[in-house]
Amino acid sequence: MKKLYTILVVLSAIVVLTSCEKVSPIGVLVSGTGVEDRVKMSHLYFLEHKLDIKYHDVSDQDEYTFLVGADSHLTTDVGRLQEMLDIGLDNDDLLYAHLGDIADTKPEYYVTLEDLLDDYRWKYAKKNFKPRFLGGENYPNEVDDPNFYFYLDTTRNVEYTFDEIRLPFYPVVGNHDITHNGWALWSNIFHSSFYDVYVIVDNEPLTFDHFIFIDTANGTLGEEQVKLIEQGVLNGKNYTENGYLCRFTFVFSHTNIFRPSSLQFASTFAREETFFLLEQFRKWDTDIVFCGHVHKWDEQEVGITHYITLDSMSERNNPKPGDYLVRVHVRKDGTLSWERVHMNYTPGS
Repeated sequence: MKKLYTILVVLSAIVVLTSCEKVSPIGVLVSGTGVEDRVKMSHLYFLEHKLDIKYHDVSDQDEYTFLVGADSHLTTDVGRLQEMLDIGLDNDDLLYAHLGDIADTKPEYYVTLEDLLDDYRWKYAKKNFKPRFLGGENYPNEVDDPNFYFYLDTTRNVEYTFDEIRLPFYPVVGNHDITHNGWALWSNIFHSSFYDVYVIVDNEPLTFDHFIFIDTANGTLGEEQVKLIEQGVLNGKNYTENGYLCRFTFVFSHTNIFRPSSLQFASTFAREETFFLLEQFRKWDTDIVFCGHVHKWDEQEVGITHYITLDSMSERNNPKPGDYLVRVHVRKDGTLSWERVHMNYTPGS
């Protein structure tokens, strides 16, 4: 939460510095950030921090699952996002993806969001690692402070500080996340709008599943993102040339490709960009593309690629319980399936 207090000061300065257009790759940002600056910033952050990027290794498991939700539009009520994180933790899902519009754009909502994610990062750390309290008798009041623990990974016999523990929550940025200078708030927590993640599923030969997160918050990829994709930034680190194997590929976008219940293109991307995306998904051998934005469930299939558009999980958009999440089952034998996951939270409960 301290980081966001700093950002609140920066946002106050925005009122005066409205002519400023540029942003830093580490969360100190000013107004007017479009897709070109966001993608450049995100790519720079990745280049500077690529050694910090955590991959997931499930090579010793017969199956893993991941959870997908969309459009939580968090304000003062964190119930639905909290329920999503509870469902992911309770089911031991490997990771949780969010398809944009995570919160409405007010600084206090992002303070609430960061506090919530820190709470669940500690829950995740206590469940998946062995905590060792550092305070002892001299610091009895620090027993509830996650920073007064080391966390032992018993499978690798490595201890981490709390700052080194990452909640496996992977969001894309949505259009509501960037209004009213919201990119300053969003990127202070998540840093990058354009990135990929690897899940190792076998070691001999090295085989992974590829998770690709693209920035479509403005309903456009922009020139910089198209250029980076064409340069192969997300092409699995040249895995063919290096003897790696890519098994499944999953893509996560905020803006939907197709109109609900229709193979007609949505009126968002420029037509040339839509064709570019369809061709790129084909080149990546993409298995599933996940989208949000329109708050309406939809399924389409083009070639080998399945397109799933999720309904909004926001309690304001959908106050009644419903199947607002998707869980994907990925098995060692190379089979893939998915199911819709029910959410029970209702406002005021």
